[in-house]
Amino acid sequence: KRSRPSPGTLKIMPRKYETCNPKDLGALVANMLMELIRINDQIPLRDGRLTRFHSRAPPGISVADYLQRLIQHATLSPPILLSMVFYIDRLCSDYPNFTINSLTVHRFLITAGTVAAKGLSDSFWTNPTYARIGGIPVSELATLELEFLERVSWRIVPRPEMLVDYYCSLVDRTEGYILEE
Repeated sequence: KRSRPSPGTLKIMPRKYETCNPKDLGALVANMLMELIRINDQIPLRDGRLTRFHSRAPPGISVADYLQRLIQHATLSPPILLSMVFYIDRLCSDYPNFTINSLTVHRFLITAGTVAAKGLSDSFWTNPTYARIGGIPVSELATLELEFLERVSWRIVPRPEMLVDYYCSLVDRTEGYILEE
């Protein structure tokens, strides 16, 4: 467990993830993604291990900025963001060739955000809107979405207690953040 900074510099997160600011939660998710990328970028790519989520080169936008862009323009709520974290575990366990790295993270995020919004929200945007926000062609988003859904066997709705666990874990693992008492 990491040491916590002095009390004046702590960001206090609400106990219930449903009430947290999506941008704050996005910062926690981006931090976790950057840790995964630092580790997974050291694993050499082998032939046959490329997936549809791999791009030729990392996009010019940082993971944190890209995720904040998705949060703002695609109006991703806390349950959707936590579901995206859940999807990382699901996809990695159901699809051994997939890892979150600098070549896959952006495509994963727009795909996971699209799937989560459609599966968990009563109102969501169209694929052309998500594709425009994510900076990819509509046909590519549709292909990624179908690949994603098939890889997770169309099981995209996490149990509510899992989202609580992911939220608490994200807060606990990120320096400078703490849950309110």
